[in-house]
Amino acid sequence: MIVRQKPNAFKILFSLRGSVIPHIYPQILLITLLSALISAVQHWIPSSFSTYGAAPFTLLGIALSLFLGFRNNASYQRWWEARGLWGQLVFDSRSLTRQVLSFIEDKDEIGRETQRCLINLNIAFVHALRHRLRKTSPWQDVERFVEPKYHLAMQQAGNLPEYLLRLMGKKLGDSRRHSLTSDLMIQNMDNQLTSMTIVLAACERIHNTPLPFAYTLLVHRTTYLYCFMLPFGLATSLGWVTPLVCGVIAYTFFGLDALSEEITDPFGIEANHLPLTAISRTIEINLLEALGETDLPAELTAENGYLQ
Repeated sequence: MIVRQKPNAFKILFSLRGSVIPHIYPQILLITLLSALISAVQHWIPSSFSTYGAAPFTLLGIALSLFLGFRNNASYQRWWEARGLWGQLVFDSRSLTRQVLSFIEDKDEIGRETQRCLINLNIAFVHALRHRLRKTSPWQDVERFVEPKYHLAMQQAGNLPEYLLRLMGKKLGDSRRHSLTSDLMIQNMDNQLTSMTIVLAACERIHNTPLPFAYTLLVHRTTYLYCFMLPFGLATSLGWVTPLVCGVIAYTFFGLDALSEEITDPFGIEANHLPLTAISRTIEINLLEALGETDLPAELTAENGYLQ
């Protein structure tokens, strides 16, 4: 995710990090060159496009703007919902850790080991969820927080985060059988696991349910047709300014299209995706610190305005 502190006007105009320009510059260049060609034809043969007017393009541009705006709002809603879910995961992880440390008896080794195991499994779940959403290998981040006797079953699990939640549930059941805490507190801690299950399911829903393809296809086609036809309507009235105007309009429409496409799935590693690695690291630091660990990993900070 791009993190910038009060960028000045110069940086806003010429910054490429986090911009969609690297993705859409071929389309902008193509429209600009086409506009220059049409302007040249109109200049040397003035009667070429004299019958074309700008009114139809104005109406089509308004309609296209509404479509792009609606699609951009739908994509941003998915992005913001995903951020809210990871904020809920931070809350659930801290709350569960507080309850585990406060209400599970730690007078003997069994109680202390149960506390440590539950909190480590919580950290493992957070990392496993991030890797599942990004379709990356989780083992380097997950295995160090899970007891070796569970590694084989963990690697065979079809849904690793869900398996870790079940393992946490079993640990809570064991703490009840060993009378390490009351039934009421077991219920409260299980409610936190239920909330984490909801976060998992909701993130999977966003990740596995793209915007309708037919709607995306309609917006793509309309954007290309509009930008290709626009120079014919402007060349007569604008002359050699047509390439500049068409280039700016192409940047606006193609940029909105590309940006909404990028944030439709907010869990990736692109510049405008959510900083899941930084959030996971924050949870890991908080929970290890609650366990009394002193050898904590470093908190991730933005590098060149980019937070992973």
